[in-house]
Amino acid sequence: MQLLPRIASRFLPALAALLLGAGLALTPAHAGQSKRAVTKKPVKAQVVKRAHAKPVVRQARGKAAPARATKVAAHRAKAPAQVAAAALPVRLSFGHMAGLDKVDDPLDLASSVALVIDQDTKEVLISKNDQAVLPIASLTKLMTGLLISEAHLPMDEQITITQADVDTEKHSRSRLAVGTTLTRMELLHLALMSSENRAAHALGRTYPGGMDAFVARMNAKAKLLGMADTHYVEPTGLSSRNQSSAQDLATLVNVAHGDALLRELTTSPGYEVEVGRRTLQYNNTNRLVKSPNWDIGLQKTGYITEAGRCLVMQAEVAGRNLIMVFLDSVGTLSRLGDAQRVRSWVESLPTMHVSGRG
Repeated sequence: MQLLPRIASRFLPALAALLLGAGLALTPAHAGQSKRAVTKKPVKAQVVKRAHAKPVVRQARGKAAPARATKVAAHRAKAPAQVAAAALPVRLSFGHMAGLDKVDDPLDLASSVALVIDQDTKEVLISKNDQAVLPIASLTKLMTGLLISEAHLPMDEQITITQADVDTEKHSRSRLAVGTTLTRMELLHLALMSSENRAAHALGRTYPGGMDAFVARMNAKAKLLGMADTHYVEPTGLSSRNQSSAQDLATLVNVAHGDALLRELTTSPGYEVEVGRRTLQYNNTNRLVKSPNWDIGLQKTGYITEAGRCLVMQAEVAGRNLIMVFLDSVGTLSRLGDAQRVRSWVESLPTMHVSGRG
């Protein structure tokens, strides 16, 4: 039983160093240094200070229930395999392996990376590791949707899910069985609203020229938009090689928000599709779109282990149009909690700083 922890403690640091050497980097903000150099000592995150502004303090976490030694001992006696599995090292995201989660910020955000910008004035309100290049998971689908929308392909064209659309990287599940036929519009809706991987892959596969042409177009579009730290290898986000920075993602959100179709589909609370004799109900992966307290113009969530929990949004807060980017958050609801903290902080700012909708 002591062998696994010993092996983990010996080789986990080497594994982290190997992954970092493969391309993960935290980019220094000042000029004259390489954008790919890893920062050894975390730099304190920046939040623009306002007169009379009151930073939000994270609510105290609930206390854990008292330990029940007898039940725990009995459980371990019955399930030795589970105990052995618990001794294995936890798989960390790239951001956590780089130590980005150790960076402090005045709002006590759970996300390792955060960037909040006034969309109208371009003023940076919050900046935390915003130049770090990390996997972006299903935030990838925002670029996928933008290219499909801009291509002006027939949205009523029937597209059939094939074996090529099945996830062989993460082996994720899908309710769109091989042989399912939907329109391009239905697939786009599912990809953007509920992050349906087979739908997104089918959209790229059926792009003029096929998947290779589509991925090339994704990277060409990123370059055209000035997203210098962004690289795509496929249209779903399942690959950890799809990487970007918070700064680049803020640029993408700003452009995507200008597309009326993307605004509509990403903020749709729910959607039904007819599959044979069945009706499948899909819901938005971002529960904030259903909240009457939020005015969200565009959003996308994402998650794979290497990326952590991710979220990008355009939303009106206290009369200001904001772009929010949160990457590498831990916990299903933590990225939404970060958005709430930012909102509360912005609402606490003096009204003299409100820029209006413009």
